[in-house]
Amino acid sequence: MTGQTCTGTKVAQVLLIIGGINWGLVGLGTLLGKGDWNVVHALVGQWMTVEMVVYVLVGLAAILCLVSWAKCCGGKCSVN
Repeated sequence: MTGQTCTGTKVAQVLLIIGGINWGLVGLGTLLGKGDWNVVHALVGQWMTVEMVVYVLVGLAAILCLVSWAKCCGGKCSVN
């Protein structure tokens, strides 16, 4: 991508990083038999709706990043 990235894409990238780390910890905790290391659930699990909204936002972020990635051609990327 070029140095110019729209704010929506930057937010999407941050959400994907958060989601990726969260799922990595869930998998690691399960593999090691250490229990549930779901950080999103630990932080907002008492509010089920908020937790589900976070998961939906991470999913939408993935779609946005996929669409912006698909628009990249010849080393020049644009999100319009």
